[in-house]
Amino acid sequence: MFQRIGLVTKPEKEEAIQIARKAEAFFASHGIETVFLQKDQARSKGIDLILTFGGDGTLLIGARIAVEQGIPLMGINLGTMGFLTAEEPEYLTECLEAILEEKYQIEERFLLNVCSQKNQREYIALNDAVITRGGFARLIKVQCSVNGEAYGIFTADGMIAATPTGSTGYSLSAGGPIIHPDMNCIVLTPVCAHSLQKCPCIVSGTSTIEFRLTEDRNQTAELQIDGMCQGKMEAGDRIIVSGSKKKIQLMRIHPYHFFTVVQNKLAEWGTR
Repeated sequence: MFQRIGLVTKPEKEEAIQIARKAEAFFASHGIETVFLQKDQARSKGIDLILTFGGDGTLLIGARIAVEQGIPLMGINLGTMGFLTAEEPEYLTECLEAILEEKYQIEERFLLNVCSQKNQREYIALNDAVITRGGFARLIKVQCSVNGEAYGIFTADGMIAATPTGSTGYSLSAGGPIIHPDMNCIVLTPVCAHSLQKCPCIVSGTSTIEFRLTEDRNQTAELQIDGMCQGKMEAGDRIIVSGSKKKIQLMRIHPYHFFTVVQNKLAEWGTR
């Protein structure tokens, strides 16, 4: 039985706050403590479940805490896509009752470990790690190697290393493949590469990938982890990407059918 549950909402979305308050009242009536995490992230200590109310972006906020704490995470979908936020608000009470009755499934997803050699900081990515030119108009030049073997030099808007979970996000928009979330692999996708021969590449989840901004030009870039900027890069800076030993635990109340979700969320002819 969960004793302390963290709630994460999209701050500017009133509907999300109202639904989260309903969850707060439900758990309070059963003697379970809840805490809103946006106001004080330090209060996340001691929680044993996180519920998010919003879209996939809101879930990614909760994901960072869930991975750090090693606890399950469930999203109530109030966004437009909702690949990760599998439960819908109209089934809120049913979902909350299922949590109390322990009638749920836990799905583990592959994560990336991302290390910036410049500042020796490490990050965990659920969706992707991206080296991007950011707001600069000039293309960047990125050298990529896999397990120490040269893969190629890409002159492009950026380079993406995505998990199977992230394959339906930015990587897909840049021409990358859709990968089933059960896979443990990494997809390398150039963004608007200035070439007729550069295409995405899928490598094993045990691979070690190095991205380096080449030094033959004066260039800067930006490192983004799951859509959030984590700092600037300069010529010669390196990023190391590998599969993480950690997994994220996604809680499911209802069965999750991946290809049905893909059709509903992505296909213009789907049943969105």
